[in-house]
Amino acid sequence: MNPKPKRLKRSPGTKAPLAWADGPARTRGRGKNLEPPSKQRRNRIKALVFDFDGLIVDTEVPIFRAWQRIYREHGQELPLDRWLTIIGTSSGSFDPVQELGDRIGEHLDEAALDTLERLYYAESTALQQLLPGVAEYLAGAHRLGLKTAVASSSSRKWVMEHLERFRIGGQFDAIVVREDVKRTKPDPELYRTALQRLGVQPDEAIALEDSTNGIHAAKAAGLYCVVVPNLLTADLDLREADLRLLSLEAMSLPALLETVNGTKPS
Repeated sequence: MNPKPKRLKRSPGTKAPLAWADGPARTRGRGKNLEPPSKQRRNRIKALVFDFDGLIVDTEVPIFRAWQRIYREHGQELPLDRWLTIIGTSSGSFDPVQELGDRIGEHLDEAALDTLERLYYAESTALQQLLPGVAEYLAGAHRLGLKTAVASSSSRKWVMEHLERFRIGGQFDAIVVREDVKRTKPDPELYRTALQRLGVQPDEAIALEDSTNGIHAAKAAGLYCVVVPNLLTADLDLREADLRLLSLEAMSLPALLETVNGTKPS
């Protein structure tokens, strides 16, 4: 006598979903194995693409405070609303040097102010660390066989200095910066170039961003986008992102992959 095939059992309660019983169930009349729901989902994600400033390292707040200090030394206040327009891009219309010069009616030495900015930035970031969850996401990606990239509107020198400082430059399969493209964020070219170098399709990658410009770029390139805002970007319109987290620590990488793999590509 053949043993009875194992069947799907309903969880307690009439409205509960079907719980998977041990062993394969068979579809009625066809004799084919029905895979568990967890295996029916295609694990389509193959890569993570990280923004840099404000996502891997909090560079944005210290830079703003450095320029805020420079403005105050000249008797002026730096307008936050104008500053926010250049976060995540190198093509914004706001120029802090030009703005300050116009306000005080002087032609300012841009090189001298840039040097002062770097000095103030260095002073405020001497004890700087990777933002919460970044190291864990990189380790998790390596463990799970996911490719990783940086897609940043900043210069190669700026990005590499920080990645080497934190000894994580070798953990990325591709690093795409402003010198690699004709247009930076919100244009999608940075993300498209990163995908090309990684050899993955847009629906096979997750973008990790912190700004409106970055979200626009990621979504225009066709990626699922997770936004992790910082102190400067938290009040921006970030609704275009697919998911918002307080930090990368707020959701583990496996949990994020489970969430994204259960979502239809947009």
